[in-house]
Amino acid sequence: GAGPAGISAALYTARSNLNPIVINNGIGALAKAEKIENYFGLERPLSGHELIENGRTQVQRLGGTLLQDEVVGISWSGNYLISTASTQIEARAIILTTGTSRKTMKIKNLAQLEGHGVSYCAVCDAFLYRGESVAVLGNGEYALHEVQELLPIVDSVTLLTNGLEPSVDFPPEVTIIQTPVLELVGTDALEAVCLEDGTQIHPACLFMALGTAKGSDLARKLGIRLEDERIIVNEQMDTGLPGVFAAGDCIGGILQVSVAVAEGAKAALSCIKYLRS
Repeated sequence: GAGPAGISAALYTARSNLNPIVINNGIGALAKAEKIENYFGLERPLSGHELIENGRTQVQRLGGTLLQDEVVGISWSGNYLISTASTQIEARAIILTTGTSRKTMKIKNLAQLEGHGVSYCAVCDAFLYRGESVAVLGNGEYALHEVQELLPIVDSVTLLTNGLEPSVDFPPEVTIIQTPVLELVGTDALEAVCLEDGTQIHPACLFMALGTAKGSDLARKLGIRLEDERIIVNEQMDTGLPGVFAAGDCIGGILQVSVAVAEGAKAALSCIKYLRS
């Protein structure tokens, strides 16, 4: 993430010679801020875009790397392996500063069936549905990544785009349905996915991958504790998973630039201490 928390964390880690790579897919909510006046040290009001660009320039001047890309997964191979839409990056530590989505998907019974036929991690759960038919909800790079994880293990994959056009090319063996999803049916387990045209499909599991991977999605893949989609951290911004820290809007609290900058600095200092120990 390249918002205030991510840029702040990169500045501190760059000055500690830790070679930070800031992976980002846009600057997020701050891009919509027309005028910022309530932040320390501003000679004149700045737009959110200007403020972030200043920070990005600082990071590059100090030797950090900015990578415009989309993170689609994180795994462990002795170090953390971050998969993006175009490459893979090995890292000794991760600071999650992915912000938060101001919109939530409203699908009836979605929350109730999480962990009972609704999954957010193909890498984690594909094996549970080996030889069965599953569905993926999404239309972009993130959904493609989940589909590619599932195909070698399950019997078949149906892609539900929720009314959107696929933005990438999916394998030909994937069935694509663009009709929006209305609701999920089931109590103790997913029984059916109901579409707005009245039809139903009956996957063994629905894998959620609509849009881009949020901080909460990545946290789920790593087994990090969440509460109401917020990543849970302690006072040192530590998630409890060795070498993984989080800061900014993705951990909740007061969604302000000044708070995100402070949390990014705190997460970076904890990360520096962790790596040096």
